[in-house]
Amino acid sequence: MNDATLILGAIAAMIASGAIGSIETALSGISRARVEELHREEKPGAAQLLTVIDRRADHINLLVLLRTALEATAAVFVALLAVTFITDRKLAATVAVAAITFVSYAVVGVLSRTIGRKNPYTVSLNSAQVLSVLAFLLGPISKILIFVGNTLAPGEGLKAGPFASEVELREMVDIAQEHGVVEVGERRMIQSVFDLGTTTARSVMVPRPEMVWIESVATAGDATRLCVRSGLSRLPVIGETVDDIVGVVYLKDLVQKTYSSTDSGSSVQVTDVMRPAYFVPDSKNLDDLLREMQVKRCHLAMLVDEYGGIAGLLSIEDILEEIVGEIADEYDSAERAPVEHLGQRSYRVLARLSLEDLHDLIVEEYGVDLVFDDEVENEVETVAGLISYEEGRVPLPGSTVSIAGLTLTAEGGKDRRGRNKIATVKVDVEDALFDTPAEV
Repeated sequence: MNDATLILGAIAAMIASGAIGSIETALSGISRARVEELHREEKPGAAQLLTVIDRRADHINLLVLLRTALEATAAVFVALLAVTFITDRKLAATVAVAAITFVSYAVVGVLSRTIGRKNPYTVSLNSAQVLSVLAFLLGPISKILIFVGNTLAPGEGLKAGPFASEVELREMVDIAQEHGVVEVGERRMIQSVFDLGTTTARSVMVPRPEMVWIESVATAGDATRLCVRSGLSRLPVIGETVDDIVGVVYLKDLVQKTYSSTDSGSSVQVTDVMRPAYFVPDSKNLDDLLREMQVKRCHLAMLVDEYGGIAGLLSIEDILEEIVGEIADEYDSAERAPVEHLGQRSYRVLARLSLEDLHDLIVEEYGVDLVFDDEVENEVETVAGLISYEEGRVPLPGSTVSIAGLTLTAEGGKDRRGRNKIATVKVDVEDALFDTPAEV
């Protein structure tokens, strides 16, 4: 291979690498909604681009592979040229590294990405056809290499590859908020949408002890009165035990049965009005569960634990509250807010507030991370659970523990069954929180 071929090869490889870098950046920054609009406007390439977006992660993985291969090829050509013209090998290596670093950073890292970021739809539309052909020819190679990388990586690898993950989108949202493009509340909402895919139904459900239910032997009138007293519009109907859920009764159905009844629904059994219950495992993630509930037009799901018992229940409202925050209606006036600010460094939180939400509260207020050891993070999910973990027993009202720079005091009293129950936890921030983080 002569010198001219090496020079032309290095230049061609860097130009191609820059073009691929531009396409990669553009493809990461376009929205499906906008591409669908372009397709309706019959823009050339829009139909093909829709197909590309449907498998965006696969195409970005392929682009990363091609860019890496081209940059490596250019580096080899430049190294061969340096050795040819410079007799001192150390100097030749230095010149080759400096040259390829400069060109790679300027052409691929800055120029190409700037073009892709400024003109994402133009670049994507013009490259969609070529990208589809490349994906057909080289896509299997990219998947094999990702499989090999995931096999070598510690822990569980990323099935779609690490190059097109939601981490980049999260970072973009954070940057947008820092520059005032996105408000703080909007950023939280967007981040919450991302979290739906990793949040389990168990973590946001109404736990079994807090469920309001009605027995199958009750009448429609009984169920109507219970709905009015509790402020709920849907009630699980149980058979012999709480684990024996036979259906769900809706207030709307009850009203239709009892409104014109002369005996206020006493002659109608609740089993005659109820609808089939919808059962799902409590380990199901909220993203999939929300989609299923929308398809089935079901507003209430009964969660089943690994032993087949009823773990709790979850409504669509509970899932939406994970995105937009607490939703209070006219019947929720007696409900406590998840977090109540009592004064300087003092808060009252719901006993079942998650550790993740507690961590977010401390970070937002003080800019300090709560640090727990792995056992706590694996075993404990709620603030009340943290007290129980530290004490080694079921906590009672008045129990106090200090952990991770916080003092937690259990608050509560007798429930409707006469049992001691922790309803809220008083959280006091200690000076130790602001020292070097200490693991517990």
